[in-house]
Amino acid sequence: MRRMFIFGLGYSAKVIARLLETRGWEVVSTGRDGTLAFDDEGTVRMALADSDAVLSSVPPSGEGLDPVLERYGAALGRQWLGYLGSTGVYGDTGGAWVDESAPVGTGRRTARAECDAAWLARGARVFRLPGIYGPGRSALDRVRTGKAHRIDLPGQVFSRVHVADIASGVVAGLDAPPGAYNLADDRPCSQNAVIEEACRLLGVAAPPLLGLEEAGLSRPARAFYAENRRVANGKAKRVLGWAPRFAAYRAGLRAILAGERS
Repeated sequence: MRRMFIFGLGYSAKVIARLLETRGWEVVSTGRDGTLAFDDEGTVRMALADSDAVLSSVPPSGEGLDPVLERYGAALGRQWLGYLGSTGVYGDTGGAWVDESAPVGTGRRTARAECDAAWLARGARVFRLPGIYGPGRSALDRVRTGKAHRIDLPGQVFSRVHVADIASGVVAGLDAPPGAYNLADDRPCSQNAVIEEACRLLGVAAPPLLGLEEAGLSRPARAFYAENRRVANGKAKRVLGWAPRFAAYRAGLRAILAGERS
């Protein structure tokens, strides 16, 4: 049985772990719901030495450093390495398409870009992820809780990816060469379109269209709207042999709702 060590068993990593287990992998992990404590260095190092693959979903620290590489970088040997990064490393492109050849580090996620580069330098497969959604974390939930917004920003567009497609992309990457891979759906669109579709599926009225200033958004939300890009997934399709099951947000939202009602 092959063993995967996952640093940070969070929302996406849990789905990855479940898929790996169905493929016969043993999964060892850190995180609140993990099997090991991140600070238990002796046990973690022993588990790493006995692992065939290592995946990190741990974001940069407040100081902009990668906590996994800072603490356990020396313990990473010849295992397969993977890292869940962010398409935020591309910054704002004014709505233009970006692929893995685009420059990084020019946007608000400079720490992300530095950690991305550090993992690439170690020969990892870096999976750059856009807006993540799935069961329990989608526009459907924001509409239900009254946290959904429609912002009057003509031309604003972004990419997203269903959590199940992240898992299938990572598993496909187990046999792929090192490098960066964008895991995104096929049809970037505005945030307003996603909210409107969620409202349609739930049979409720869409929230009013507001200006950015009057919406009362949090600082992270305002930063999100400050960037505008379309993320190309052609390399992942070509090299990994991967394709998103939920190629557009409509199919993803319908599947989430169907799962809730089943």
